[in-house]
Amino acid sequence: MSLYQTIFELIDMRSFSNLWFWIMLCVEWWMVSHWVLGVPFDVILRARRSGGKAQAELEDFARVNVNRLLFITHMSGPWIVAFAMCLLTALAATGFWYRVEFAQAVFCLLFPLALTGLLSVRAAHRIADGAHQGEALQACLIKLRFAVQAVGLASILFTAIWGMYQNMTMSVLR
Repeated sequence: MSLYQTIFELIDMRSFSNLWFWIMLCVEWWMVSHWVLGVPFDVILRARRSGGKAQAELEDFARVNVNRLLFITHMSGPWIVAFAMCLLTALAATGFWYRVEFAQAVFCLLFPLALTGLLSVRAAHRIADGAHQGEALQACLIKLRFAVQAVGLASILFTAIWGMYQNMTMSVLR
């Protein structure tokens, strides 16, 4: 077996039957739900439990990440949205209209991330407008984490059902 064949079998283009796709999906949602607005969830829990220095650390984390996200959003937000919509539209058309499984898999990975990005920008605006200290900040970040986990749960459920459907359909066609 040549090196090319080995690499191609390792990175299979039939995504929903590939273990690497499912590992990537799990890692993606673990990372997205752990880092809420760039703040690790353990920092939020530590601030909630002990306050004081941990709360100041949480406020610093949140201030830096919120300011960074809002700066990026205000400077190039329309361009980012336009590019993301073009990419997602191209992936959806290629994947679901032309039935390219790799495009379907990438769409299943990226579309929910776009939704969580919108939720994060919305929460960043809310934090910048006043919920940037104490329990209000903690509540906002915990609420955002819950929303992100809900999107992640729906995404994993849809991807699993769609992936099983694809694998069963492909096994019938062979």
